[in-house]
Amino acid sequence: MRFALILIVLVLSGCQGLVDSNNKLASFNSQSSNTSQYSQDYDLWSYIANNQEINVASNARIQNHIDWISTQPEYLASISKRAKPFLYLVVSETEKQGVPIEIALLPIVESDYYPFSYSQGTATGLWQFIPSTGRMYGLDADWWHEDRRDVLASTKAAIRYLKDLNKMFDGDWLLSIAAYNAGPGRVQRAIDKNLELGRKIDYWSLDLPKETKKYVPKLLAIGSVLKDPALYNQKLTKIENKPFLEAVQLDSQFDLALIAQWTDLSINEIYSYNPGLKRWATPEVLPYTILLPQEAVFEFNDNLSEQSNRPKISWMRYQVKEGDTLSLIAQNYKTTVDQIKSVNELNNNLIRLDSYLIVPLAKESEEYYSLSEAQREKSRLNTNKNSGKVIYEVVSGDSLWKIALNYGVTVNDLVRWNQIVPADPLSIGKELVILNENKNKTELAKIISTGID
Repeated sequence: MRFALILIVLVLSGCQGLVDSNNKLASFNSQSSNTSQYSQDYDLWSYIANNQEINVASNARIQNHIDWISTQPEYLASISKRAKPFLYLVVSETEKQGVPIEIALLPIVESDYYPFSYSQGTATGLWQFIPSTGRMYGLDADWWHEDRRDVLASTKAAIRYLKDLNKMFDGDWLLSIAAYNAGPGRVQRAIDKNLELGRKIDYWSLDLPKETKKYVPKLLAIGSVLKDPALYNQKLTKIENKPFLEAVQLDSQFDLALIAQWTDLSINEIYSYNPGLKRWATPEVLPYTILLPQEAVFEFNDNLSEQSNRPKISWMRYQVKEGDTLSLIAQNYKTTVDQIKSVNELNNNLIRLDSYLIVPLAKESEEYYSLSEAQREKSRLNTNKNSGKVIYEVVSGDSLWKIALNYGVTVNDLVRWNQIVPADPLSIGKELVILNENKNKTELAKIISTGID
């Protein structure tokens, strides 16, 4: 049994502080609190390196990725900054569900630990769930929230999915991880084909898609590099063996601007810790769990205690005009038809001219909520419109993340614009399309590229 981590504390708060026994994240509160053999300054990267379970002899496919990582001295340091808020939660869940700790490295391969990552195949989040697989594992989406980007919910779902795949492939973790990438049907067809031909059916012997052939070796290469980062020209940013974020349960809908005000966090930090949030407020379905840094939790609870009767979102009295519909009103005020109906006790969508409705109203302007789904899309479109197209020629020492950082775009943008696979090493002289000439980094570009310090 691996040494247990100090486990996350679920801080229950809200107007009444009610415990939701059915909360999908509640199990994080029930994990063992055994003390690690090591002190808290024994960082998580070392913890992962020393507790790996997937023992595979190195081969050329793994070594290719190790060699590439060795040429990118800031590769894992950059990823470490993005992973810092979430790595403890992910490692905790691998231990709780009893899977190899290497699974905590899978978000590096999937998304570079960037929870806003969105692929061409409509996959999103740290674990890059597509909608159909997400729904199979309880990851839902509505106007307010996207579970596939919710770090805790998606982590629990991803590990459950991997455990199911592991049962399907008789405990073979390499095949299970390959199936996570290519799909279980694709891997099974490759196995069946080799059986018919009298060939071996281990991962290394299968005829799998190009991306999947690189997917597993990259994961194993990262695990190898973590055992001796300096040997591979890597200097990791330390991540302490303790929770960075705590879960706060809300029993009323909150304007994110109010949470920012009560915690002294920027609105970008709140979105970055809670990438499942799509709008200007937390979801109307309650209770809802939000993640905040520990010191911010103390401030939040103090303010909540002192201002418990204060409205958590603002409301306005709206007079229905000619041509209005609930859908149009909801669209104009960034809310939902269901919320307007619920607040106004409407049984249907019929509204009368000159009647009054109570409508939720954001505390700040739309632009303030800069990492909301609408503002991220608007920023992307404006960037493309104002920047034009740049053809960039890859030089020695380049990587996708470095180019993305220099141009204030994301790795996923480069992948989408150039139809490439993130795991592919870049060849010198390769031309890349970049739709952003602006090298002045905004706060948003910094968070996207490097994470939060």
